[in-house]
Amino acid sequence: MHLILTGATGLVGSGALDAMIKMKDITKISILSRRPVAMAEDVKDPRVNVIIHKDFEKYDAEVLEKLKGANGAVWALGISQNKVSKEDYVKITKDYALAAAKAFANLPPGDEPFRFIYVSGEGATQKPGPFSAIFARVKGETETLLSEMRAENRRLRTESIRPAFPDKMDHDAIKPYVPDPGFIYNVMGAVVAPAIRAFVPSFVSPTETLGRFMAEMAMGKVDAGLAAGGKGIVTLNGGLRIVNNAAFRRLAGLA
Repeated sequence: MHLILTGATGLVGSGALDAMIKMKDITKISILSRRPVAMAEDVKDPRVNVIIHKDFEKYDAEVLEKLKGANGAVWALGISQNKVSKEDYVKITKDYALAAAKAFANLPPGDEPFRFIYVSGEGATQKPGPFSAIFARVKGETETLLSEMRAENRRLRTESIRPAFPDKMDHDAIKPYVPDPGFIYNVMGAVVAPAIRAFVPSFVSPTETLGRFMAEMAMGKVDAGLAAGGKGIVTLNGGLRIVNNAAFRRLAGLA
């Protein structure tokens, strides 16, 4: 099983990379990144290949050849809406994901499907209101467009997961590699995080469990659970399933 990963230097992506490395039925891990990935370098695992890629709107023949045979992807590339302009946020959050899904759809051998797992976020919506945040609108729109792409290409299996509060507290393996979010975020985290863990545990997305769950989604191991539906799973026109945080916790055995 060959999986692609983006966002490997971020919090959620680091969790996914750690999970993939630990899953021995994954035979190849291709990381697309603008810069070297410290965890990948330190693990010294021959299955891990970091492909330095500068333009996430384009995939030339050389890059696609390195990705040939991949069965799925965890698209964890993202950024806070507060750290970039609206235009850049749309490009990073929506345009990059759509370009990748289109480019990756026919990578698997034969007639096998390609599973593209889009990391969205709790609060994303297909029905934004006048006061909806930019991230909610853009991620919701991206989910809709990915679902339309799924309907147009039977080999492309797009899905979306909406983590709520990614929490690395018990995930020691990734702590040395997760970037410092800055003073303000650290102060807020010191105050808010314990309260969420104590009073709203259903909102917590433990990165170790989340990483493994996303990898399993990309491998097709969660297909039965997604097909069964249930609380927290919404299927859009086109077939994409949105897995909100409560559904993730339920399917992962956390609730």
